[in-house]
Amino acid sequence: MRGLIALAVALGSALAACTPALDWRESRPDGSQAQLMFPCKPASHERRVVIAGQTTPMSMFACSAGETVYALSFADVKEPARVGAALDELARSAQSNLQSSTGAVSQAANVVGMTPHPQSVQWRLAGRLPDGRGVQERVVLFSHGTRVYQATMLGAKLDAAAEDSFFGALRVGP
Repeated sequence: MRGLIALAVALGSALAACTPALDWRESRPDGSQAQLMFPCKPASHERRVVIAGQTTPMSMFACSAGETVYALSFADVKEPARVGAALDELARSAQSNLQSSTGAVSQAANVVGMTPHPQSVQWRLAGRLPDGRGVQERVVLFSHGTRVYQATMLGAKLDAAAEDSFFGALRVGP
């Protein structure tokens, strides 16, 4: 999991110089069953991660606009009984990645089309990246069937209007 966040930050830094700021476009990342708006053209990456006790392919679509990284990650855990553990693990990973010194603020996630699950939550985090830079992060964790999703905005200071556009357009389902 830490590798995916590091990959998103590195990818975002590499793309920042060549991506126009907040050029919103609808995206339907391949294999995700999700629809959302990105403010830049997302690049895709896949890697195998251990989640809920099994090695699983996880896909990430991410881009950077301004100083903010926007990402959607997802994996199919194949068994309904593993969804809760996977969501819990994604939440713990998001919190630990930022070396957060302040308590995380969470509330229930509400994504159109998601499968209701008690571990579907959204977090607002503040902390530091491994290089010491201070960052804010908003993470929404949810599921659709046996797929688990993590939608993330990560930056020095998150823009409320951009958050509304990115997370407000998020939908999942056929």
